[in-house]
Amino acid sequence: MTAAAILPRPFRIGLGYARIGFINILAFRLRYYTGVVTYLINVTVYYFIWKALYATDPEFARGFSFAEMTTYVAVGWVIRSVYFNNIDQNMASDVQEGSIVMNMLKPARVQTMYIGRTIGEASFRLLLLTAPAAAVICLIFPVEGPASAEAGGLFLASLGGSVLLTSAVNFIVGCFAVRMKTILGLLRAKYYVQEILSGLLVPMTMFPAAIEPWLMLLPFPHIAYTPLRLYLGKLQGADAWAALATQWAWAVVLLLFGGWFWRVMARKLTVQGG
Repeated sequence: MTAAAILPRPFRIGLGYARIGFINILAFRLRYYTGVVTYLINVTVYYFIWKALYATDPEFARGFSFAEMTTYVAVGWVIRSVYFNNIDQNMASDVQEGSIVMNMLKPARVQTMYIGRTIGEASFRLLLLTAPAAAVICLIFPVEGPASAEAGGLFLASLGGSVLLTSAVNFIVGCFAVRMKTILGLLRAKYYVQEILSGLLVPMTMFPAAIEPWLMLLPFPHIAYTPLRLYLGKLQGADAWAALATQWAWAVVLLLFGGWFWRVMARKLTVQGG
């Protein structure tokens, strides 16, 4: 008996779709080779932007030195290559083409299929995009390692939470395609909100002090800001474990909500494709 055979059925199905996602993406390897260059360009642009800002004001970003900010930017864009996915766009496309019906007829939950494939794709990107991009970026920029061995372990656990959290949010957004048919405007709004509030572009300390605590109550900062703070050692001890627990709690809550929301939205389904 294999180790996977002792897992509950939903997990076995999810692993099966993760394998499918990993294999399918092999057909698009060139996209991920060029992705190394793309992420290098992003890090380079933000590095020089932050360098100019720190030159005018060394305390520009509260709580982050320039060396820490360099690492923050580099690691932030590297891990984005892992947790980023297009579940919402894929769902919208499947609704328009009519193939969503075939997914609904399969003996597996629709949410499990989409998120399972995404986990497989994230595993592929981790090997063929994230690792090469990290190697190239570390050779060019002065990127620091994790603050400690514990910080590195918590960071990796938090990265897994980021993958699930992003997938959960995108699945919920994708569910709107069932009724709205086209969700282009919603996709754009979600993209900008997520990029800004995730902490990828700027740390949450850059926001006004009056609203920063309220923003931290949202799930978005736990996508990038939480793992990056864990990596840099900005969260330690009980605070680090509390942040990690909050991130995973948000992922579980949104996954459960997404499953319920899909069932509600799919009660009335019309497709335009065939």
